[in-house]
Amino acid sequence: MARQPEDPTAAKSKPGENSGDSALIRELALLLDETNLTEIEIERADLRVRVARNISIAATMPANYQPAAAPVAAAAAIADIAKHPGLVPSPMVGTAYWASEPGAKPFIEIGARVTAGQTLLIIEAMKTMNQIPSPRDGTVTQILIEDGQPVEFGEPLVIIE
Repeated sequence: MARQPEDPTAAKSKPGENSGDSALIRELALLLDETNLTEIEIERADLRVRVARNISIAATMPANYQPAAAPVAAAAAIADIAKHPGLVPSPMVGTAYWASEPGAKPFIEIGARVTAGQTLLIIEAMKTMNQIPSPRDGTVTQILIEDGQPVEFGEPLVIIE
């Protein structure tokens, strides 16, 4: 979350700076489009500019996900997964890993019983390993990502029934 200026008048631009500020904002907006970022913020001396894209968070399926049903049923299956009550979505953007290190035993497998708070997988974000805990007790019925796969915020990771 962006810091807010302590003095509400500090955010106002000085006379003569508006055209430069507008050009900077346009340049940052173009950078967002070119890089597919959702937000960018810069700070220079007494000026802070934050440009963010208004996006809706929708659950997406991994590119290699192939349901066994027909294509029409596949669209319904994807919608069903996104609404599944046992869905565990990604809380962040990063790279998902099934185990604590390469070659180690995965945290979970399909059919495994899990308890609330148990680590399901880890997501590496900005060189930090974040444990993703199970939100409830149950049985892992689907693992929707591959080991080492990049994930987005809200992307379906696991289904626990």
